[in-house]
Amino acid sequence: MKGLAIAKKALLTGCSAGGLATYIHCDDFKALLPNTETVKCMADGGFFLDVKDISGRSYMHDFYSDVVHLQDVGKRFPNCISQMDATKCFFPEEIIKSISTPVFILNSAYDSWQVKNVLVPSSSDPSNSWASCKLDINKCNSNQMKVLEGFRSALLDKITDVNQKKDWGIFIDSCFVHCQSWRNILWHGPNYQRINNKTMAESVGDWYFDTREVKEIDGSYPCNPTCVNDGS
Repeated sequence: MKGLAIAKKALLTGCSAGGLATYIHCDDFKALLPNTETVKCMADGGFFLDVKDISGRSYMHDFYSDVVHLQDVGKRFPNCISQMDATKCFFPEEIIKSISTPVFILNSAYDSWQVKNVLVPSSSDPSNSWASCKLDINKCNSNQMKVLEGFRSALLDKITDVNQKKDWGIFIDSCFVHCQSWRNILWHGPNYQRINNKTMAESVGDWYFDTREVKEIDGSYPCNPTCVNDGS
């Protein structure tokens, strides 16, 4: 905290599991810096959904349940667990309801990691009929795309209330990718991923410095020609 304690501006960020941790600890981070002028958080690829996989099993919920009970995480969300199962409280869709610090949600509507591990884990596809689709969204057939569209709709539904929060930011693209902010090829440049002609870096910057309200939500795949759909 030596240098951070005198910071005038601060941003807590992380991707994937680090993105989830950003949601969980955002207000704690703010509390550590009571004299800092601007404190905000950006979660990249951390909005994991509590949805059933293609076999009808709640694979991710079961996985989270093991983590929650092993580490006794439920006590971290006292208000939430008084209303529902502790595992449910560990998902971002519930966590964001109690965050008071401004947050920027950066996520793909077709998050490649979640497609491979939440929506279509190996155990749900013993015939490997999804093998090509999981590696390359361009190889998904029409029925598989309907499933992916359902996943996208679920994500957009869970962040509906965020649209009403003027100090929160959103950048939901239609690219088949997971963490994005750490990759220069995706973050900022003349030919990099954009929504409404704004790169991720421009959007996050506009939000952080209060230049404009940022709620960038892409259309359905394959609407965005700037996407780098490498599934990473």
